[in-house]
Order: sequence, then C-alpha cells, then structure tokens
Amino acid sequence: MRRPTFRLFFCLTLVCVALAQASISFAEDEMAYYDRPLGNPRQSRSVVVAKHGIVATSIPLAAEVGVDILKAGGNAADAAIATNAMLGLTEPMSCGIGGDVFVIYWDNKTQKLYGLNGSGRSPYTLNRDVFKQKGLKSIPGEGVLSWSVPGCVDGWETLRARFGSKPLAEILAPAIDYAENGFPVSEIIAGFWQHVSPKLKQYPDTAKTYLIDGHAPAEGEIFRNPYLAASYRAISKDGPAAFYRGEIGRQIAEYAAAHGGYMTLKDLADHTSEWVEPVSTSYRGYDVWELPPNGQGIAALQMLNLIEPHDVRGMGLGSPEWYHLFVEAKKLAFADRAKWYADPSFGKLPIAELLSKQYAKERAKRLDMQTAAVDVPPGNPLLERSDTVYLTVVDKDRNCCSFIQSNFAGFGSWIVPGDVGFVMQNRGELFALDDTHLNRLEPHKRPFHTIIPAIVTKDNKPWFCFGVMGGDMQAQGHVQVLVNMIDFGLNPQLAGDAARILHQGSASPTGDPAESNGGTVVVEPQVPGDVVAALRKRGHQVERGRGGGFGGYQGILIDWERGTLFGATEARKDGCAAGY
Repeated sequence: MRRPTFRLFFCLTLVCVALAQASISFAEDEMAYYDRPLGNPRQSRSVVVAKHGIVATSIPLAAEVGVDILKAGGNAADAAIATNAMLGLTEPMSCGIGGDVFVIYWDNKTQKLYGLNGSGRSPYTLNRDVFKQKGLKSIPGEGVLSWSVPGCVDGWETLRARFGSKPLAEILAPAIDYAENGFPVSEIIAGFWQHVSPKLKQYPDTAKTYLIDGHAPAEGEIFRNPYLAASYRAISKDGPAAFYRGEIGRQIAEYAAAHGGYMTLKDLADHTSEWVEPVSTSYRGYDVWELPPNGQGIAALQMLNLIEPHDVRGMGLGSPEWYHLFVEAKKLAFADRAKWYADPSFGKLPIAELLSKQYAKERAKRLDMQTAAVDVPPGNPLLERSDTVYLTVVDKDRNCCSFIQSNFAGFGSWIVPGDVGFVMQNRGELFALDDTHLNRLEPHKRPFHTIIPAIVTKDNKPWFCFGVMGGDMQAQGHVQVLVNMIDFGLNPQLAGDAARILHQGSASPTGDPAESNGGTVVVEPQVPGDVVAALRKRGHQVERGRGGGFGGYQGILIDWERGTLFGATEARKDGCAAGY
C-alpha cells in the first residue's frame, strides 16, 4: 500500500521540479526582456520621452506644476518660475525666495542664448573691518552676518518680463494653493528635515514656519506654510516691489536691525538682476555654455579644455585612468577658481584668457598621468594668455530654460525673519576677508557663487539643457555627465545614474588654502575596489562616501530630427522628469 503513495509523491516532486525550472527559465527570460538600455542594470529608471514639453526637477509635485503651466499655454520661462516657486515650498532647505537665481535661456524665436545673473549683493554698511572688530577670520555661515540680498524674486520678474507669456499671479497660483492647503512631504526631503530639526528649534520664527507642533514633518505627512502663501500672494499682486520695498522687505530689515545685522531697506530697494553673455568652450564638436563669474561655471569649461586632448573613450567608463585625469584637471581648474573668480563689477577678470585652448595647453604641462599632484598653484592667464535645486524646462516651441536656485547651505542662514515664510540665504559666507583677494568682501558686491546652469549646443541649436546641484560638486558633476554622454555614449538617464567621484580639498575662493596632501577623492559605493586601489597607487587619498554629497542632476536632450525630447532625473533625489 505504501508503494503507490511513494510513486505519487515521486511524480508530484518531478512535476514541481519541472514547474520550478520553467518558472526560473521564464524569470530569466523576463529579466532579459526588461533589461535596461546598454544592458546596464544600474540605470534607475527609463528616460522620459515626450513630444511637446518636459520639466525635470528634484520634486515630482514641482515638475507636475511646471507641466500644467506648459499645458495651459505657458512657455519655458513661465514653467520654470512656477516650478521654482513650488520647490521653495516643497524643498525649503535647498531653495526659496530668500536665495539667488541664475538662468541660461535659449529663445527659439531669436535663435540666441541669454544669461541672467540674479544674485544679490552685500549690504552697503558691511565691510571687512566689522569682522576684524569681532575677531572673526571668516564669515560665519549661520546668522545675519552671512546675509546678502536675495535675488530670486527680481530674477523671476526679469526673466518673465523678457520671455514669459503669463502674468505672475497665474504662475504663482499653484504654489500658493499648495502652501495654503498642504502637500505630502517626500522621502529624501523628510529625512533631511528631521535630521536638522534641533537646529530649526533654536530660532523661534524658523521653528513656527518649518515645524509641526515642534517636530519636522515625516515622509507623507501634510505640511502647510501659510506665511509663504501670504508672501507669494503679495508678490503675485505687486511684483518684486512687495519683496524689495514692501512688507516683506520691511520685516527683513527690521529683523536685521534687531539682531546685529546690516541689511537695510536701501540694500533691498537698490537690488537689480543683470543680463549677461554666456561663455563657452568647444568639446569634441559640442559647444558647452556656462555663465561667467561671479559663478563657478567656467571651472567646468576649463576642465573640459584640459580633458579634451586625451582619449577618454579609450580609457573606459569608470576606469582609474579616467578618474585620475578628471581629478587632476579639476585640481588645476579649481586652483584658478580660488584666485580669479569674483564679481566682475569690481575689476576686470581674465575670463577669455582662462577659457582659451592655449592657456589649457600651458596648464596641462602640470598634469601628470601617473602621479597625483599635491601642490597645485593657480595659473597666470594674464601672462600666459593662453543642498541647491536645479530645474530645466523645454517647451513645445523648443525654448529652453536652464535654471538653478539656492539658499547656499541647507536652510541657508537658518533665519526666517518674522512672518515671511522663508529662510534667508547665507551666500555672504563665500566672501574672502583677505584684503588682497579678488573675492574680498566689499559693500554692495556680489559674492562668489557655486550654483551654475548649463546648456550644450550643437550646430548652433540647443542639444542638451542640464545642471547638477551640490556646491563644489556642480562643476565636477557637469563634466562627468557630459563625458558620460559625449565620450562614453550613455543616454541622459544613465549619464546621471553612473557612479560619480568628488575631489575635495582644493583652495577656496574664500581664501582657505588647498589641503597639503592633495585633497581627498570621495567615490560612490559602486566604484569597484580595484579602481580604488589603482587610484591610491597613483598617490590619491581615496574614501568611500554616501549620502547627498554627489549632487543632484536633471537634464533634457532635444532630438531635432524626430521632434522628440528626452528627460532625465537621478535616483539621488526625490525628483522626476515629467512631460506631455
């Protein structure tokens, strides 16, 4: 009687094994079917493909607001401002109307690029003697002494007045609605918010603005900011005057006066944005455009000039040879950045000389492909002659907006002045107090800036509109993303997802010297151990890093022949590229 039972059990076992094998085979086939482009499983998501327009930024709700503006007949300028207003609400530690803005805009009607410098200036009455009297050797990053005039709101209106098609009230309406009625906080933003909540509690106006019953909002929790809604309403009604000459400005100036600050209503009222000519270099047939100083955009161009003569493709994606070349080029460019980048209104800067190919050849003589440099002095082009948010929008007419906006550090100066609903930036921290430095603090002067938008053109048309947020990572990120696309042939999504490295320890535009050991190369976890070992053999100090130090990338590529847009955003942020 036992034998039939055993036979039945044996047969059922065979059937189960066969089904399991079929299931494994099917699963393997499924995996092959859903293989990512180029067979690389590290691509975090598909490229977003659209016909009419795309908005790419670090918070999905903000991207959706921008797309809604496009669908309602707005253009790239309108959508960029609406998206930025929403980011000021949903990602307040990174950006807001207490900060500055820079834009590169391609106007398809005139077939021309335009640059907008929307950075603010130092107070008229703040000078280096103030810090000497206080016994300070550098400008503190926290508090009222780090304030410079916020340029964002005037930048919005300057961009809208020249290129926008909708009134400010319509553009700001979605952000006002979300500020009043609330939005669910996203994952990465919630994590940072909770991490810094003890610091927010130190300032009463900041705490009442950004904490809910004394705690930071958790992921998915609804957050409201009625104070910011009121400020946005005032701006939508009266424009920049509400900010720089009205009730908002009055609260800023009164807070400064009551807490040892120097910003006055005159500082705010005298603020103006400036249209500037973008600058560029060619890289393997592509023209890469950045804004001139007081930003650091030309550092990316200098790095590309140093890299171009080398066979990067032959080195291989993620190879120690490529990483070594990148780091050494960065050291040379950032040595120049520390000396030559400042507000051009306070003296002529050698921008054309710094960007010349001949100057790159001279600087390249210091680049050793086998050994990491320890001492990297700045060049002399006059002799040789040779957390932030980023968003990008391309509309149906192929106007392109590369837009970056920031408080500088997370939650800026940590100060919300009264009931305005936003923190003031601490961008003034980036002035030098050295009396001989080009970037030295002077009254009514713009500080050195890290935030940089970019556009790449090919055959005199925009090809790629992109940016990488994250302080000193920004210029380094620009180069890595572009090389990933141009040299290694990666699509816009994978170009941002690929492992990054960050070199730290170069001399600073604030006057801080370079680290004596040549600095540190910080690599993301997915960089293989043998690559790390090879870099150390060349003399690099290498560490593995985690967290948000590797930037946040967004990009839109334009396929003119097929009339298609390709949008990308990276997994290091909560964001998305949204199109229609």
